[in-house]
Amino acid sequence: MKDLEGKTLFITGGASGIGFGITQVLLDAGMNAVIGDIRQDHIDEALDFFEKKQQRRQVHAIQLDVTDRNAMAAAADESERKFGKVHVLINNAGVDCNGPFRDAQYADWDYGLNVNFGGVINGVQTFVPRILKHGEGGHIVSTASLAGLAPVYPDAAMYGAAKAAVIAFMEAIRSDLAKDDVGVSVLCPGGFRTRIHESGQNRPERYRDGSGFRAAEDKLSKREVSPQWSDPLYAGEVVKRGILNNELYLMTHNMADRVRERAEAIIKAMPPPGEHSFVRRSD
Repeated sequence: MKDLEGKTLFITGGASGIGFGITQVLLDAGMNAVIGDIRQDHIDEALDFFEKKQQRRQVHAIQLDVTDRNAMAAAADESERKFGKVHVLINNAGVDCNGPFRDAQYADWDYGLNVNFGGVINGVQTFVPRILKHGEGGHIVSTASLAGLAPVYPDAAMYGAAKAAVIAFMEAIRSDLAKDDVGVSVLCPGGFRTRIHESGQNRPERYRDGSGFRAAEDKLSKREVSPQWSDPLYAGEVVKRGILNNELYLMTHNMADRVRERAEAIIKAMPPPGEHSFVRRSD
Protein backbone atom coordinates (compact mmCIF):
# COMPACT_ATOMS: atom_id res chain seq x y z
CA MET A 1 0.00 0.00 0.00
CA LYS A 2 1.33 3.41 -0.95
CA ASP A 3 -1.61 5.56 0.15
CA LEU A 4 -3.11 5.33 3.65
CA GLU A 5 -5.24 8.46 3.48
CA GLY A 6 -8.92 7.68 3.99
CA LYS A 7 -8.36 3.92 4.36
CA THR A 8 -9.65 1.99 7.38
CA LEU A 9 -7.60 0.08 9.92
CA PHE A 10 -8.86 -2.63 12.27
CA ILE A 11 -6.51 -3.25 15.18
CA THR A 12 -6.80 -5.60 18.13
CA GLY A 13 -5.31 -4.54 21.45
CA GLY A 14 -5.33 -1.02 20.07
CA ALA A 15 -6.31 0.91 23.19
CA SER A 16 -3.02 0.67 25.07
CA GLY A 17 0.67 -0.05 24.70
CA ILE A 18 2.10 -0.88 21.28
CA GLY A 19 -1.36 -1.07 19.74
CA PHE A 20 -2.20 2.43 20.95
CA GLY A 21 1.07 3.74 19.51
CA ILE A 22 0.32 2.12 16.15
CA THR A 23 -3.20 3.56 16.17
CA GLN A 24 -1.93 7.08 16.84
CA VAL A 25 0.63 6.98 14.04
CA LEU A 26 -1.80 5.58 11.46
CA LEU A 27 -4.51 8.05 12.42
CA ASP A 28 -2.00 10.85 11.92
CA ALA A 29 -1.36 9.35 8.47
CA GLY A 30 -5.00 9.96 7.60
CA MET A 31 -6.55 6.57 8.30
CA ASN A 32 -9.76 5.72 10.09
CA ALA A 33 -9.30 3.24 12.93
CA VAL A 34 -11.50 0.63 14.54
CA ILE A 35 -10.02 -0.45 17.85
CA GLY A 36 -10.86 -3.86 19.26
CA ASP A 37 -9.78 -4.22 22.87
CA ILE A 38 -10.83 -6.42 25.78
CA ARG A 39 -10.50 -3.64 28.37
CA GLN A 40 -13.32 -1.08 28.37
CA ASP A 41 -11.36 1.19 30.71
CA HIS A 42 -8.49 1.26 28.21
CA ILE A 43 -10.96 2.00 25.42
CA ASP A 44 -12.44 4.89 27.37
CA GLU A 45 -9.01 6.38 27.99
CA ALA A 46 -8.05 6.02 24.32
CA LEU A 47 -11.26 7.64 23.07
CA ASP A 48 -10.81 10.52 25.48
CA PHE A 49 -7.28 10.99 24.15
CA PHE A 50 -8.49 11.10 20.54
CA GLU A 51 -11.31 13.45 21.48
CA LYS A 52 -8.73 15.90 22.82
CA LYS A 53 -6.70 15.51 19.62
CA GLN A 54 -9.83 16.24 17.58
CA GLN A 55 -9.59 12.83 15.91
CA ARG A 56 -12.64 11.25 17.51
CA ARG A 57 -14.55 11.09 14.21
CA GLN A 58 -11.79 8.93 12.77
CA VAL A 59 -12.02 6.35 15.58
CA HIS A 60 -14.52 3.67 16.52
CA ALA A 61 -13.98 1.20 19.37
CA ILE A 62 -15.40 -2.23 20.17
CA GLN A 63 -14.87 -4.25 23.32
CA LEU A 64 -13.52 -7.52 21.96
CA ASP A 65 -12.11 -10.82 23.16
CA VAL A 66 -9.96 -12.02 20.24
CA THR A 67 -10.52 -15.66 21.20
CA ASP A 68 -14.26 -15.25 20.51
CA ARG A 69 -14.73 -15.94 16.81
CA ASN A 70 -18.37 -14.87 16.70
CA ALA A 71 -17.44 -11.58 18.36
CA MET A 72 -14.65 -11.10 15.81
CA ALA A 73 -17.10 -11.56 12.94
CA ALA A 74 -19.53 -9.12 14.56
CA ALA A 75 -16.68 -6.60 14.96
CA ALA A 76 -15.87 -6.90 11.26
CA ASP A 77 -19.51 -6.23 10.38
CA GLU A 78 -19.59 -3.23 12.70
CA SER A 79 -16.36 -1.87 11.23
CA GLU A 80 -17.76 -1.98 7.72
CA ARG A 81 -20.99 -0.33 8.80
CA LYS A 82 -19.02 2.47 10.42
CA PHE A 83 -16.28 3.20 7.87
CA GLY A 84 -16.84 0.91 4.90
CA LYS A 85 -14.11 -1.34 3.54
CA VAL A 86 -11.27 -2.40 5.82
CA HIS A 87 -7.88 -2.32 4.10
CA VAL A 88 -5.43 -2.83 6.97
CA LEU A 89 -5.67 -5.52 9.66
CA ILE A 90 -3.33 -5.41 12.62
CA ASN A 91 -3.45 -8.45 14.90
CA ASN A 92 -1.77 -6.88 17.90
CA ALA A 93 -3.60 -8.19 20.98
CA GLY A 94 -1.33 -10.25 23.20
CA VAL A 95 -0.75 -11.33 26.77
CA ASP A 96 2.29 -12.09 28.88
CA CYS A 97 1.75 -15.78 29.56
CA ASN A 98 5.20 -16.39 31.02
CA GLY A 99 5.55 -18.64 34.01
CA PRO A 100 7.52 -21.66 35.22
CA PHE A 101 7.00 -24.43 32.67
CA ARG A 102 6.52 -26.99 35.44
CA ASP A 103 3.63 -24.98 36.85
CA ALA A 104 1.75 -24.68 33.56
CA GLN A 105 -1.70 -26.20 33.34
CA TYR A 106 -4.05 -26.60 30.39
CA ALA A 107 -5.87 -23.41 31.39
CA ASP A 108 -2.59 -21.51 30.98
CA TRP A 109 -1.77 -23.08 27.62
CA ASP A 110 -5.27 -22.42 26.36
CA TYR A 111 -5.13 -18.80 27.46
CA GLY A 112 -1.63 -18.05 26.18
CA LEU A 113 -1.94 -19.81 22.82
CA ASN A 114 -5.56 -18.83 22.12
CA VAL A 115 -4.80 -15.13 22.57
CA ASN A 116 -1.25 -14.82 21.23
CA PHE A 117 -1.65 -17.14 18.25
CA GLY A 118 -5.34 -17.97 18.06
CA GLY A 119 -6.22 -14.27 18.05
CA VAL A 120 -4.07 -13.84 14.95
CA ILE A 121 -5.76 -16.79 13.24
CA ASN A 122 -9.19 -15.42 14.09
CA GLY A 123 -8.31 -11.99 12.75
CA VAL A 124 -6.95 -13.38 9.49
CA GLN A 125 -9.81 -15.84 8.98
CA THR A 126 -12.37 -13.09 9.57
CA PHE A 127 -10.91 -10.10 7.75
CA VAL A 128 -8.78 -11.43 4.91
CA PRO A 129 -11.73 -12.81 2.89
CA ARG A 130 -13.37 -9.39 3.17
CA ILE A 131 -10.21 -7.64 2.02
CA LEU A 132 -9.87 -10.03 -0.91
CA LYS A 133 -13.52 -9.55 -1.80
CA HIS A 134 -13.29 -5.77 -2.21
CA GLY A 135 -10.25 -6.28 -4.45
CA GLU A 136 -8.51 -3.01 -3.61
CA GLY A 137 -5.53 -4.58 -1.90
CA GLY A 138 -4.49 -4.09 1.67
CA HIS A 139 -2.05 -5.13 4.34
CA ILE A 140 -1.89 -7.53 7.29
CA VAL A 141 0.41 -6.94 10.26
CA SER A 142 0.64 -9.37 13.17
CA THR A 143 2.57 -8.67 16.35
CA ALA A 144 4.97 -11.44 17.37
CA SER A 145 8.08 -10.82 19.46
CA LEU A 146 11.84 -11.12 19.41
CA ALA A 147 11.12 -14.02 21.77
CA GLY A 148 9.76 -15.89 18.76
CA LEU A 149 13.14 -15.75 17.06
CA ALA A 150 15.38 -16.92 19.91
CA PRO A 151 15.09 -17.49 23.67
CA VAL A 152 14.97 -14.09 25.37
CA TYR A 153 13.10 -14.37 28.65
CA PRO A 154 13.21 -17.00 31.40
CA ASP A 155 10.04 -19.06 31.84
CA ALA A 156 8.81 -18.07 28.38
CA ALA A 157 8.21 -21.46 26.74
CA MET A 158 4.53 -20.74 26.15
CA TYR A 159 5.03 -17.15 25.04
CA GLY A 160 7.93 -18.01 22.74
CA ALA A 161 6.05 -20.90 21.15
CA ALA A 162 3.05 -18.71 20.36
CA LYS A 163 5.15 -15.88 18.95
CA ALA A 164 7.24 -18.26 16.84
CA ALA A 165 3.99 -19.61 15.40
CA VAL A 166 2.90 -16.08 14.48
CA ILE A 167 6.17 -15.48 12.62
CA ALA A 168 5.92 -18.77 10.71
CA PHE A 169 2.28 -18.09 9.84
CA MET A 170 2.98 -14.64 8.45
CA GLU A 171 5.92 -15.97 6.43
CA ALA A 172 3.73 -18.74 5.01
CA ILE A 173 0.82 -16.58 3.80
CA ARG A 174 2.84 -13.69 2.39
CA SER A 175 3.44 -15.05 -1.12
CA ASP A 176 -0.15 -16.24 -1.48
CA LEU A 177 -1.71 -12.91 -0.51
CA ALA A 178 0.77 -10.98 -2.68
CA LYS A 179 -1.12 -12.30 -5.72
CA ASP A 180 -4.03 -10.06 -4.68
CA ASP A 181 -1.96 -7.05 -3.71
CA VAL A 182 -2.26 -7.73 0.01
CA GLY A 183 0.99 -7.19 1.89
CA VAL A 184 2.02 -9.13 4.98
CA SER A 185 4.30 -8.07 7.83
CA VAL A 186 5.24 -9.48 11.21
CA LEU A 187 6.24 -7.09 13.98
CA CYS A 188 8.87 -8.41 16.39
CA PRO A 189 9.15 -5.88 19.22
CA GLY A 190 11.51 -5.82 22.15
CA GLY A 191 10.93 -3.91 25.37
CA PHE A 192 8.23 -1.22 25.21
CA ARG A 193 6.34 0.81 27.77
CA THR A 194 3.04 -1.10 27.78
CA ARG A 195 0.43 -2.49 30.13
CA ILE A 196 1.23 -6.11 29.39
CA HIS A 197 1.96 -6.52 33.11
CA GLU A 198 -1.84 -6.38 33.55
CA SER A 199 -2.28 -9.63 31.61
CA GLY A 200 -3.65 -11.43 34.65
CA GLN A 201 -6.51 -8.93 34.87
CA ASN A 202 -7.36 -9.56 31.22
CA ARG A 203 -7.67 -13.34 31.53
CA PRO A 204 -11.27 -14.38 30.71
CA GLU A 205 -13.03 -16.36 33.40
CA ARG A 206 -13.05 -19.56 31.34
CA TYR A 207 -9.23 -19.63 31.43
CA ARG A 208 -8.88 -19.04 35.18
CA ASP A 209 -9.98 -22.31 36.73
CA GLY A 210 -7.00 -24.58 37.33
CA SER A 211 -4.33 -22.06 36.32
CA GLY A 212 -0.84 -22.75 37.60
CA PHE A 213 0.40 -19.24 36.86
CA ARG A 214 -1.42 -17.23 39.52
CA ALA A 215 1.77 -16.52 41.45
CA ALA A 216 3.59 -15.57 38.23
CA GLU A 217 0.76 -13.22 37.22
CA ASP A 218 0.71 -11.63 40.65
CA LYS A 219 4.46 -11.01 40.44
CA LEU A 220 4.10 -9.61 36.94
CA SER A 221 1.35 -7.22 38.03
CA LYS A 222 3.81 -5.54 40.41
CA ARG A 223 6.45 -4.97 37.73
CA GLU A 224 7.21 -1.30 37.14
CA VAL A 225 7.30 0.02 33.60
CA SER A 226 10.85 1.22 32.98
CA PRO A 227 11.30 4.64 31.37
CA GLN A 228 14.23 3.09 29.51
CA TRP A 229 11.86 0.89 27.51
CA SER A 230 10.81 2.20 24.11
CA ASP A 231 7.91 4.54 23.39
CA PRO A 232 5.01 2.73 21.62
CA LEU A 233 4.93 5.55 19.06
CA TYR A 234 8.23 4.18 17.78
CA ALA A 235 6.53 0.84 17.07
CA GLY A 236 3.84 2.76 15.23
CA GLU A 237 6.40 4.39 12.97
CA VAL A 238 8.01 1.02 12.26
CA VAL A 239 4.62 -0.42 11.33
CA LYS A 240 3.70 2.50 9.09
CA ARG A 241 6.99 2.17 7.24
CA GLY A 242 6.46 -1.58 6.93
CA ILE A 243 3.03 -1.15 5.40
CA LEU A 244 4.13 1.51 2.93
CA ASN A 245 7.21 -0.50 1.86
CA ASN A 246 5.61 -3.96 2.21
CA GLU A 247 8.37 -5.22 4.51
CA LEU A 248 7.96 -8.72 5.92
CA TYR A 249 10.04 -8.40 9.09
CA LEU A 250 9.51 -5.35 11.29
CA MET A 251 12.20 -5.24 13.98
CA THR A 252 12.32 -2.61 16.71
CA HIS A 253 15.42 -3.72 18.63
CA ASN A 254 18.69 -5.40 17.69
CA MET A 255 19.04 -9.00 18.84
CA ALA A 256 21.25 -10.06 15.95
CA ASP A 257 23.76 -11.99 18.08
CA ARG A 258 21.16 -14.36 19.54
CA VAL A 259 19.37 -14.85 16.23
CA ARG A 260 22.68 -15.51 14.46
CA GLU A 261 23.74 -18.00 17.15
CA ARG A 262 20.48 -19.91 16.77
CA ALA A 263 20.63 -19.88 12.97
CA GLU A 264 24.23 -21.08 12.96
CA ALA A 265 23.38 -23.93 15.34
CA ILE A 266 20.54 -25.03 13.06
CA ILE A 267 22.73 -24.90 9.96
CA LYS A 268 25.52 -26.77 11.73
CA ALA A 269 23.12 -29.57 12.65
CA MET A 270 22.15 -30.19 9.01
CA PRO A 271 23.80 -33.04 7.07
CA PRO A 272 26.27 -32.12 4.31
CA PRO A 273 24.73 -31.37 0.89
CA GLY A 274 23.80 -34.57 -0.89
CA GLU A 275 23.90 -36.68 2.26
CA HIS A 276 20.46 -37.90 3.30
CA SER A 277 19.69 -40.07 6.26
CA PHE A 278 17.38 -43.04 5.91
CA VAL A 279 16.09 -45.90 8.00
CA ARG A 280 17.50 -49.26 6.94
CA ARG A 281 14.89 -51.97 6.79
CA SER A 282 15.84 -55.37 8.15
CA ASP A 283 14.01 -58.21 6.45
